[in-house]
Amino acid sequence: MSTETQSTQAGAGDRLVRVGAVVFFVGAVATLVTVAPLFLGTEPFPSVAYAVCMLMGAGFVIAAAGVLRSIAAQRRQARSAQ
Repeated sequence: MSTETQSTQAGAGDRLVRVGAVVFFVGAVATLVTVAPLFLGTEPFPSVAYAVCMLMGAGFVIAAAGVLRSIAAQRRQARSAQ
């Protein structure tokens, strides 16, 4: 397998997976920060902070789309090789 084929195959969904991981991480940190006042007994954050927590799910969906895109690219390549 040539290097060009490997780089094309690897790049099909990699960017989406990376972006999804970053968005998921931001959402996870926001979730930890939002839950902290419940344990510390302080004033809860405004509802906007809870909306930022939804980035965790959005990041998961973005990363899953990247994985599916890379699977589709690999299947196309396997079919064309036959």
